[in-house]
Amino acid sequence: LDTGLPKEGETVVVSGAAGAVGGVVGQIAKIMGCRAIGIAGGAEKCEYIVNDLGFDDAIDYKNESVQDGLGRTCPDGVDVYFDNVGGEILDTVLTRINLHARIVICGAISQYNNTIAPKGPANYLSLLINRARMEGIIVFDNAANYGTATVEMAEWIAEGKLKAKEHIVEGIENFPDTLMMLFRGENFGKLV
Repeated sequence: LDTGLPKEGETVVVSGAAGAVGGVVGQIAKIMGCRAIGIAGGAEKCEYIVNDLGFDDAIDYKNESVQDGLGRTCPDGVDVYFDNVGGEILDTVLTRINLHARIVICGAISQYNNTIAPKGPANYLSLLINRARMEGIIVFDNAANYGTATVEMAEWIAEGKLKAKEHIVEGIENFPDTLMMLFRGENFGKLV
């Protein structure tokens, strides 16, 4: 909320939308009165974020180009982009941002296992042309607000406005394969 500054009526796009962070971000966008568009991999995840989490629409990056999906779901452009994956998806979203858009960089899972240095976005001039800003955040940046956020989010959960999902895998012997599930995009919600 403090970095993306979503305003009622704006379009918020979230990558990694079926994951723990992305799913919460899209739901909070809806609570704030925004249109929430999620980017996820596979029909099942896209159905989950629309039908279970209440996103307005989804882009299945495995079965549709992100560029085409943004044209379909965001005909008036993107006001806030919450990025969990980086790479080509970030680069593509930058081609669709509106004047004074806010891009929140929370993760770059597409870059984590690179054997070469990550490449920055080729479409960064869109930030200049649109007088947009891009800012990175990590969870500890907002530690002073944890208490307030916990109370507010608990109220939203109690009211049915916010849903939390855990993907639980049992057994320490399964840890290596479970960790790799994150990088293969196989989890729904928080992987525990």
